[in-house]
Amino acid sequence: MSSPQASSYQQPPQPPSSYSSHAHHLHGLHYSRRDVDGDSVPMSPDDAEDNYGPTHIPPPKSAVTLMREAKERKGSDGYMAICAPMVRYSKLPFRELVRTYGVDLAYTPMILADVYKHSVYSRDLEFRTNAADSPVVVQFAASTGVDLADAAELAAPYSNGVDLNCGCPQRWAISEKIGSYLMEDPERVRDMVRQVKARVGGMRMADGEPYPVSVKIRVHADPRRTVEFVKRAESVGVDWVTVHGRTAKQRSTEPVDLDAIKLVKENASVPVFANGDVFSLEDADRIVAHTRADGVMAARGLLENPALFAGYKHTPMSAVQDFVRLSTAYGSVHFIFHHHLMYMLESSMSRAEKKTFNILSSGPAIIDYLQGHYGLDFSKRT
Repeated sequence: MSSPQASSYQQPPQPPSSYSSHAHHLHGLHYSRRDVDGDSVPMSPDDAEDNYGPTHIPPPKSAVTLMREAKERKGSDGYMAICAPMVRYSKLPFRELVRTYGVDLAYTPMILADVYKHSVYSRDLEFRTNAADSPVVVQFAASTGVDLADAAELAAPYSNGVDLNCGCPQRWAISEKIGSYLMEDPERVRDMVRQVKARVGGMRMADGEPYPVSVKIRVHADPRRTVEFVKRAESVGVDWVTVHGRTAKQRSTEPVDLDAIKLVKENASVPVFANGDVFSLEDADRIVAHTRADGVMAARGLLENPALFAGYKHTPMSAVQDFVRLSTAYGSVHFIFHHHLMYMLESSMSRAEKKTFNILSSGPAIIDYLQGHYGLDFSKRT
């Protein structure tokens, strides 16, 4: 494991109203616009300059090439294991952690393209990376092709691909004509992909390939509409598609529609990744067997168990220990750091333990708790 330069904790923002001191209750993954707007979390000039050296990163390979290489390593029955874009959570320390437990490709959190292109604070806060952060796909939410292309052009030198979010179902996103709003406007999405391709398609990556563009979508109530949606994106060169098997109106408690994902895969000419209800390696295997997808993307499952793609049933203490080291070394907002650990320890804590752990207010207090209750030793280096 690499040993990044240490950085101090940042002050936490106020927790959302759904936060409880008695139980974790984190499964909804609800968030507001301010959670994806870098300007809402002020940074000092020193923090803004401390971007962990992206200007020193060598030109990356295309995510398409890296996917092909991963497939060759895994053999004919293998599939891509992917860490989903998760607002607040799929940041650099977590991306590095899950790669050590079988993840082949990791996404950044969803980033607002219009804010990212205008704000240095947003760029420094929302996408921090390093040479080991590969392959990484930067996901943007956008309502216009210009915003998406401008943001993609800025992120391209430091990433392996860019993705357009067409799946966020939250009301604030729909009101801004981003996320799942775009599922009802396939021509707009087609034009957005086309504009990004026109802007960055001529940029050659380390392997000589053009910079790739993907879309992450949801299914329609009529899956034939989803097939047509994908075909339009394919017509302008989209490189792969990730399909969440629920409509924008369905709750996360409803089962994913694997048949809809299968139909998209059967009719697509580009790789298709399945997303939704992946909480174990067995879930991933079952979804691939049913849909014949080229890979599986996990979100909540990885938050609860970052080692799920390595076959672990629950988060191993080695993953907790590694995550604490990575977060303290890279620097992490306390609120995010704390909530990651709440997810990871969910299955191993009693209600009383959760009540105590949830009110810990500093990084050192959390570390002391983990050392005292789980015997973790953070003085040793892996």
